[in-house]
Amino acid sequence: MSKITTVQQHILDEGRRVPGATGDFTSLLTSLIVAAKIISREVNQAGLVKILGETGDINVHGEKVQKLDEFAQDTICRAMGHSGHLCCMASEESEGIIPIPDGGERGKYVLMFDPLDGSSNIDVNASIGTIFSVHRKVTTDNEDGALEDCLQCGTRQVAAGYFIYGSSTMMVYTTGHGVHGFTLDPSLGEFLLSHEHIQTPARGKMYSINEGNVHQWDSGTRQYIDFVKSKPYSLRYIGSLVADFHRNLLRGGIFLYPGPKGKLRLLYEAAPLAMVVEQAGGAASTGIQRILDIEPTSLHQKVPLIIGSREDVAEYEQYYKAAAAHAAD
Repeated sequence: MSKITTVQQHILDEGRRVPGATGDFTSLLTSLIVAAKIISREVNQAGLVKILGETGDINVHGEKVQKLDEFAQDTICRAMGHSGHLCCMASEESEGIIPIPDGGERGKYVLMFDPLDGSSNIDVNASIGTIFSVHRKVTTDNEDGALEDCLQCGTRQVAAGYFIYGSSTMMVYTTGHGVHGFTLDPSLGEFLLSHEHIQTPARGKMYSINEGNVHQWDSGTRQYIDFVKSKPYSLRYIGSLVADFHRNLLRGGIFLYPGPKGKLRLLYEAAPLAMVVEQAGGAASTGIQRILDIEPTSLHQKVPLIIGSREDVAEYEQYYKAAAAHAAD
């Protein structure tokens, strides 16, 4: 008979592996899980409670804000701002650092998050998600945290993961000791361990890219896509990063949003998912550099993202670098 493990129990067990653990990190993730349950409930009822559609506002990236974007952002801020475990937060939807509310206790962690990835797919009922990343506070002269606390290299993440709201709601996370997936049982209101020690295949049979952008691709990317079509690989592209990444993580494959500058956010999308995929045996690259090695220079820095099965990512890098070298000759 298999053991029933809740996500809270799993996080507690993970915490016991860390000498001197105080329980703060466990409580932090527990508060985030509560926020995700609320968001999941609202996503599932969105059409009934008239929370679909746009707010009329434009976010820092020039994108139209969806009502559920706004709801998810507000829910996470309310759940985490008073948890007592954070010194500050930063979100894809906010231009600057999100401070802890006045009167709220300050903590030793920083939360970076994309409140609702794939929100352009909300109205068509495609899977969407919340991506998160946790760092330890590095500054010592200000309990409120600073930009330096947010602009940390991906290798310094304490934890990363995502919630995906689809036919079922799942949480996938890592603290640097493997990747584990939990499925929300609505009847219990609990995330139960359903995917233990996720390992992504070293090579996949799917590629995920927006082929509508083909005329913007560099020659290396064009050559690589021609190569995978000849194998043949199957094209699977939803347009929701969490959904495309989650499928490829479990089944094997490669997701590509190539340069030259990229569109995806380093701190809220690329770095957290890079930590997850590497812990599952995969890889994440810009084509020339490991995502986790990039030193951030701004809160909303964008990067190319090539992520998925290790051998597929390495193969793409070969095509990209060869084409770049040829162009330089």
